[in-house]
Amino acid sequence: MLPWFDNDKFPLFLAPMAGVTDVTFRTICKELGADVMVTEFVSAEGIVRRDDRTRKYTEFHEGQRPVGVQLFGADGERMGEAAKKIIDWKQPDFIDINFGCPVSKVVSKNGGSSLLKDCPLLASVASGVAKAVGDQVPVTAKIRVGWDEKTINAPEVCQTLVDCGMQQIAIHGRTRSQGYRGEANWNIIDECARTVDVPIIGNGDINSGEDVEKRKNNTAVSGLMIGRAAMQNPWIFREAKHYLETGEHLPPITIEERWKLIIRHCTLATHSDRYGGEEKHTIMAMRSRLMAYCKGFSGAKALRQKLCQVVSVTELEDIAAAHLSGKYDNVIAE
Repeated sequence: MLPWFDNDKFPLFLAPMAGVTDVTFRTICKELGADVMVTEFVSAEGIVRRDDRTRKYTEFHEGQRPVGVQLFGADGERMGEAAKKIIDWKQPDFIDINFGCPVSKVVSKNGGSSLLKDCPLLASVASGVAKAVGDQVPVTAKIRVGWDEKTINAPEVCQTLVDCGMQQIAIHGRTRSQGYRGEANWNIIDECARTVDVPIIGNGDINSGEDVEKRKNNTAVSGLMIGRAAMQNPWIFREAKHYLETGEHLPPITIEERWKLIIRHCTLATHSDRYGGEEKHTIMAMRSRLMAYCKGFSGAKALRQKLCQVVSVTELEDIAAAHLSGKYDNVIAE
């Protein structure tokens, strides 16, 4: 049994999301109640070649444990080599294999969810990593329910992965062809959780404490993974835990608290080297994150126009102050 399931714990995972779940965002989500973290996915080939641009994706702080580093690739032996290097560098709590990414540039290289169409290759990759490092750290995997609606094969894939030494499997309830459209198929996730002998982590359409309670009570999953909902609302981890414990909702997060966290996130990001260390480049890279945070804010259209041009924390603080003062629309019009 993996330690994050000890004493009947039902852990909440922060899903790995490229360009989102960097060290800074993981720090914030950990503070707000996320139990287990997974890094952004990283190319096994980049790790083997000691590419510094790739290596930065494996970074994490001790306070984020338990944390896993997620790899993608299509060569089991090279994946195993990459996993060994990561363990030498960082000693993560587990190595996770990405069999679920739907992004075309990953799929075109026979990585991510493309392996759901080639179970022998998927088994080779999983076995390669497990044989290389399975005696040092747990090896886990993340999949989707299938490639498309005609080839939903998650139950078979899960059994294959267990046979190859995977000790935990996270399942996103959509097919690759769905991307992030439509509804997650929790019936398939539940079927997998009831038929394999390792913990299954459910992922997809977890947006509130009620969603967490529903999936915990109505499926056999051992934990839940939260992704896109956390981008806009990292407080979801705190809210979900409170709801599970009390059956009550926490008061809504105030606009002041939201802006405080937004500014803190950007400030922390400028102090990291994730985006090269220069404030302007960091804030420019954060613009898409700012759009997610500010979804639903008053004056959203004008606010987006302003945020898509922001280049410093000071400028962001001025935008926040204007928005909170109720004078935001007038400031934009000047």
